[in-house]
Amino acid sequence: MTKIILFNKPFGVLSQFTDKGTVGSARKTLSEFIDVPGVYAAGRLDKDSEGLLVLTDNGRLQNKISDPKFKTSKTYWIQVEGMPSDAQLQDLRDGVKLKDGMTRPADVNRMDEPIDLWPRDPPVRFRKTVADNWLAITISEGRNRQVRRMTAAVGCPTLRLIRYRVGEWTIDSIQSGEWIKG
Repeated sequence: MTKIILFNKPFGVLSQFTDKGTVGSARKTLSEFIDVPGVYAAGRLDKDSEGLLVLTDNGRLQNKISDPKFKTSKTYWIQVEGMPSDAQLQDLRDGVKLKDGMTRPADVNRMDEPIDLWPRDPPVRFRKTVADNWLAITISEGRNRQVRRMTAAVGCPTLRLIRYRVGEWTIDSIQSGEWIKG
């Protein structure tokens, strides 16, 4: 039977069970939160991002979730600096030219700040003179830091990024730092 773990990854946690970074590094890893043998992250979520990380012991499922050729959709809640214009949102919807090529079209909508959103530690830095807004963006590819690079390319840098959904799974009812069986 395939094991599936749905983990709401906190900010600052690596998407791996060991830290092979610098000697003496004190970065948090999945091993501080999950004690289930034989599961591995299906895809990545960088340490500066939060939200849903799917872990499994099934290599085929892992590949289906993480390989862009399968087009598994992922939805992110993004707090951006500034007020994105309709033209900037349309650019994201059409696809954005990045250094590694054009992105696929994205589904992008303005949204209110998510209800019952946990506080981030450390808190997001705000500029008093610049508004911030929330977007929901759904993509079906997974380039390195893609969503952050897309919003920066249209002039609205990402302040906070939370992956809400991967395929059919969401972080609904999973608190930050907690996991459930999928």
